Amino acid sequence: MTDPETLSVTLVDGYVDEPAHFGVPPYISTYPRYTAGALVDAGVPAEGITYHTIDGLRDEPSRWRDVDEADLLIYLGGITVPGKYVGGTPAEPDEVKELAWTANGTTLMGGPVKFGVGDANEGAIETERQDLDFDFVAKGDVEAAAYDLVENELEGFGDRMRDVSEVTRWARQGAFVVEQHPNHPEYLICELETSRGCAYRCSFCTEPLYGDPTFRPPETVVDEVDALSAYGVSHFRLGRQADMLAYGGDGEAPNPDALEALYGGIREVAPDLETLHLDNINPVTIARWPEAARRSLEIIARYNTPGDTAAFGLESADPVVQEANNLAVSTEECLEAVRIVNEAGGWRPGEDPAEAPTFGDDAANRLPKLLPGINLVHGLQGERPETYEHNLDFLHRVYDEGLLLRRVNIRQVMAFAGTEMSETGADIAIEHKQQFKPYKRQVREEIDNPMLQRLAPPGTVLPDVHLEYHQDGKTFGRQLGTYPLLVAIPGERSLGQTLDVAIVDHGYRSVTGVPHPLDLNEASLDELEVIPGIGRSRAGDIVVNRPYSSVADLDVGDDLDLSPFTVASQ
Repeated sequence: MTDPETLSVTLVDGYVDEPAHFGVPPYISTYPRYTAGALVDAGVPAEGITYHTIDGLRDEPSRWRDVDEADLLIYLGGITVPGKYVGGTPAEPDEVKELAWTANGTTLMGGPVKFGVGDANEGAIETERQDLDFDFVAKGDVEAAAYDLVENELEGFGDRMRDVSEVTRWARQGAFVVEQHPNHPEYLICELETSRGCAYRCSFCTEPLYGDPTFRPPETVVDEVDALSAYGVSHFRLGRQADMLAYGGDGEAPNPDALEALYGGIREVAPDLETLHLDNINPVTIARWPEAARRSLEIIARYNTPGDTAAFGLESADPVVQEANNLAVSTEECLEAVRIVNEAGGWRPGEDPAEAPTFGDDAANRLPKLLPGINLVHGLQGERPETYEHNLDFLHRVYDEGLLLRRVNIRQVMAFAGTEMSETGADIAIEHKQQFKPYKRQVREEIDNPMLQRLAPPGTVLPDVHLEYHQDGKTFGRQLGTYPLLVAIPGERSLGQTLDVAIVDHGYRSVTGVPHPLDLNEASLDELEVIPGIGRSRAGDIVVNRPYSSVADLDVGDDLDLSPFTVASQ
């Protein structure tokens, strides 16, 4: 007989990335937390559960002993919408096999429903999960499989989905594993699930595999935040849903009262949180219920933190592609949704007299509270040369109206089973590759760069930028949050530290910044010269004539205002 109280369990996080779920560091997905909670609920003591990320195993080979010696090894992973990652590298199939071969106990694999591990660069190509030499493969919810496996003395389980009462318990009981994440506590953002499934059936998306939307009551999500906060988490993202505006309703229409209960409750139990962002919002919800959507967006912008992004799945502005792929929103509807989000959430802290308390952040030189992002997908059925023209025209209309977009995400669709091919039989994405690259460059030059200048003019402050890597004599970092800006800082600074940064210049999808405030008596020549209007010669003069008792002592002419960037130490 297997006694749960004596079991040793090792969880290995190979990372997930789904249309509505991030799990590559600095994110931690729901899977390891809920699985740990399920194990505890089944009788395994928390001290018997060890959690490692795949990067943690790579960095410290001694940790493989936990894989070898565990009575139960559970691997969690699956990339269904692959991207470019800085904070971590998803597990490769060979690494996952090595986990199974190393483990001497029972082995279980799970993650996104019905999806395998796939190549980290290509994602999960097969829609049936491969076992990769594991004893058991969860084709339902892995947390439910873990619970049932322990209940059945490691002899097996039936594939099933967990229910709301189970996830309510498991979310709180498994919160402790965040303390074992290498990024804990300063550089870790917890993905929060509010719902699964989608009311719409876009041809290329994996979210409908979870069925029609099911919602967690607000108090259960708030309780999860309360538990995570007790373990030192201060960064949260409501990312695990297809449409945040549809939360708590019938799966389509907005429910402002449910969002008030959710957001207000989170702020009540975590008043000192540093990040509260979301991800997906369906623009068709705004177009069909504009007034209820506007009230909902105002609630979100009242309680969130600056720089939040409502990712819109326009996917294509071409009506032919929209019809062929059962896309939910038309181009005109999406444009109207962009307008409404700009009106409801496009203000900066301190600018809106009707806003709620801003929880210590009342600076008007921050990013706007909530802006739309646009997702465009290429390689869909019906795509044609005119598709690129339709997309560009839509983006130019947004820009010419003076509206703001937080980001434009352009990607090529993954070839899941059933994805339509062009008439020639070749994959559409490959067939249009020569047109795709110059089109993408055009979007970057004509939309992304000028939009970024409008969004974050020089002097905009990004608090708490985490420094991640060095390249070309610069240090690069990001804030925690949904789609954070990549920031380049002149010089090579120590990695792992956190700085406030003032923006001085703009790329296509990144910015250049200097530490804020920049001390004129301590700043390097490279830092000074990137400030708008200074340049190399003036920077040299500033350095030569140091020290200064105040910024006013600096003789740079009436045409240059350095106050947004600098101070002079006394």
